[in-house]
Amino acid sequence: MSRLSEIGESAAQTILDRVGRGVSEVQERTPLPYDLLESDEAYLIIFDAPGIEQTDVQVQFLDGKVEVRFDRFRDFYEDFEMRFPGRGLALDGSVSLPDDATVDPEHANATLGRNGILKIRLPKDGRQQTVTVSEEDEEVDTDDAGKDSADTGEADVTDSSNDNDV
Repeated sequence: MSRLSEIGESAAQTILDRVGRGVSEVQERTPLPYDLLESDEAYLIIFDAPGIEQTDVQVQFLDGKVEVRFDRFRDFYEDFEMRFPGRGLALDGSVSLPDDATVDPEHANATLGRNGILKIRLPKDGRQQTVTVSEEDEEVDTDDAGKDSADTGEADVTDSSNDNDV
């Protein structure tokens, strides 16, 4: 092999390594895409996670947000050398649930399928209740006239807008 050929091959390998590492870094910095589905009983979040093992997955629920992290490893193949390291090794994703979502994270479960699909099921919390707000009658009872809300046990809610939305 000529010296010029060796230099050319070395330069090409260096460029491939740098491009591969760049592609890998971009993949690691890009949030994982997901699907968020909702039923009457639960939310279902689906991530694509090819090449991930169960021990490589971390799932966390915090402040109305589901966060996942995949730490995957490259297999080594005998008699082969890495020419283009293009796959990211540490991948992250997060899903914000709707503002009105109430869930029971203690009963959540995550399943990693053989096809690399991670499914996270968050059951809805059935304890959520809607409170009806009504307007107070215009007439003031003379027996309650000198009492404040602490004395009557009633909440003192003031609507400063005229559209009656609370």
